[in-house]
Amino acid sequence: MNKRGQETRKQIKKCACSLFSEKGFKQVTMKDICEAAKLSRGGLYCHYDSTRQIFQEIIDDMTHEQDNEIDLRIEQNQSAITILDEILNKYENEMLDSQSSLSIAIYEYFSILDKTSQNNTLYEQYLISANTWKKLIQYGMDRHEFNEVDRCAVFDLIVFSYQGVRMYSKLMPMDKETPSRITKEIRKILVKSGSNSVTQTMSEK
Repeated sequence: MNKRGQETRKQIKKCACSLFSEKGFKQVTMKDICEAAKLSRGGLYCHYDSTRQIFQEIIDDMTHEQDNEIDLRIEQNQSAITILDEILNKYENEMLDSQSSLSIAIYEYFSILDKTSQNNTLYEQYLISANTWKKLIQYGMDRHEFNEVDRCAVFDLIVFSYQGVRMYSKLMPMDKETPSRITKEIRKILVKSGSNSVTQTMSEK
């Protein structure tokens, strides 16, 4: 695909992501995306066949972006605490930003998809994310920056608290201090006492 085609797909996904955040998955149509992206119906269908295909690519992009970023930073031998702090800071900001949350859309999309599939695709996404987080946690333990912890348990704490807040923030008022409390406790579980990051730590906020 040429550069122009890649940019068009990127714009389509950006517009679609805003619609999915606002309406959920079920209520968004290809017509909605055409109008938001300022494309003709034919122009949109040159790139995507359905809202399902667009949404799946959005989810894949989000997963791969974090995976690739963590892998690269580990290869660069960066501090595990620095990597963790920046991810938790990003998560904290996202938990506060209920308007851009895809949690409802994700629930709707995967609940529909898995009724027609022999595989649990949401669980597959969970496993991909789990492997990345376990790699980071193990990296931190090997560098003696993190405490010795149950990597699976810590990942579950991170992913379900993060997704839980994002889901509930779409349905009810959310205390603005909740994300901060969660990220600080996660950091406390992982980071060895007395350790610090070369960047601002969560506890200094």
